[in-house]
Amino acid sequence: MAKFGFGNIVQGVLGNMNEESKESLSKEYSQYLFENEEIETGYKLIRDAIVFTNFRIIFIDKQGATGKKISFKSIYLSHIVDVEMETAGTGFDDSEITITYLTNIKRKARQETLEPRKFEFPKQTDILPLYRIFGNLALKNRNEINQGTD
Repeated sequence: MAKFGFGNIVQGVLGNMNEESKESLSKEYSQYLFENEEIETGYKLIRDAIVFTNFRIIFIDKQGATGKKISFKSIYLSHIVDVEMETAGTGFDDSEITITYLTNIKRKARQETLEPRKFEFPKQTDILPLYRIFGNLALKNRNEINQGTD
């Protein structure tokens, strides 16, 4: 799968999370990656992290007092089928991007099971590039899913 150029586009994703270097993220999480999977960018908040790879978005939740128990949840880029954007207004509003993704494995039209996931961004973050990335993925995925249907 091609790289999606997340780079610094989503600087400050999820409010108080801080962008981490690819090297730092690879050192900590590379053993959990699949074959041919590469980290594009990622963000950490104390112990938790969100990592964008060329295959998926990984949500990492370190649990317990020691943080030795770790939960990994993924949204596969190939399952993203819709995206919504809400820009920040005046006052304390944040910007938001909500992706909708398939939770069932078949990826067939008329047999979808969908779930939304909201990402909140600080007011000063330019979310338009990320919206376009997710939008292009959604269009590509919809075309593949609907190919050959009535």
